[in-house]
Amino acid sequence: MTAKGMTAKGRTAKNVTGSAGMDAVYRADDGVELAVRDHGGDGPPLLLLHGAGRTLLDWERVAPLLTERHRVWAMDLRGHGRSGDGAAPWSCEVAVEDVRAVLAACGALEAVVVGHSLGGMVAVRCLERDERDGGAPAAVNLDGHWFGRPEQYPGLDTEYVRERLADIRELARDAGGRTFDAAALDGVLGSQASMADALGIPAELMEAGARRSLGETADGRLFLRPARDRALQVQEALAGLDLFALYRRVTRPLLIARALRPNPTMPGMPPWFDALMAAYARGLARDLDALARTRPHVTVAEVDGTHAMVLERPEEIAGLVTGFVAGALPGGTSQG
Repeated sequence: MTAKGMTAKGRTAKNVTGSAGMDAVYRADDGVELAVRDHGGDGPPLLLLHGAGRTLLDWERVAPLLTERHRVWAMDLRGHGRSGDGAAPWSCEVAVEDVRAVLAACGALEAVVVGHSLGGMVAVRCLERDERDGGAPAAVNLDGHWFGRPEQYPGLDTEYVRERLADIRELARDAGGRTFDAAALDGVLGSQASMADALGIPAELMEAGARRSLGETADGRLFLRPARDRALQVQEALAGLDLFALYRRVTRPLLIARALRPNPTMPGMPPWFDALMAAYARGLARDLDALARTRPHVTVAEVDGTHAMVLERPEEIAGLVTGFVAGALPGGTSQG
């Protein structure tokens, strides 16, 4: 590692994975229902946020390890899992307000926000809010980098990168919230099992996450949340986010983790995609190293896993988080 106002509705949902935690459903400031799982534990509080298209079940292997030293909650982000959509467009600002409202309801405004992928980027945005007004005292971003800027792809022409990123955005727009017939559900779940096998993680956890994400249109077709309009809004929000500008403004402890292993090749992706991502990995390593050397509040870590590190490497992730939080909070001593 390199140094440098809502109210509970009072009902629970079935725990699909057998964890000790149960889901509570709360109402956000604008009335949107947000699903929150209380994993229990004792110690400095943590709130766990998942990635785009994922759910709070992604934390089922990590949360029990964190409860040895922390009070732990996980939530479904707005538009995901069993949380509602709301009338307002999806944005990072709205997600940050949802985080604040959840923590206020849990009596844990002092919680460190820990996020993976999309959740990691939201966690960084939680540092922008004044700590006295519900801003996080520290945050963890686990491989939440999106696609960055064209100049972050060393060895490739920036115009070529710009064109390829436009192609990726088009592919993402086509895939977001895509509907399918109920008869195709077994195939969708089968693809989740294949992904689990490629990553070496329990297939039942991937299936449970997919089932938690299922939505249905008015005409009976199924889709994996977020719905198409919300998926497009998430993509637009992230495309407009300058993460490194945010990192340079950070005045509270922030841990940024980067995956060392490339993702398995995805069916249907263009032949140039893996090489493009390899260049981006080199650019991230370079830029994050420079950031850690020049910004005293930023810590950068590398994880021996793919982007799915939370599912693949629960012990490593739990140790990384607890070690960072021990050193980040007042009176703590780093253990990681």
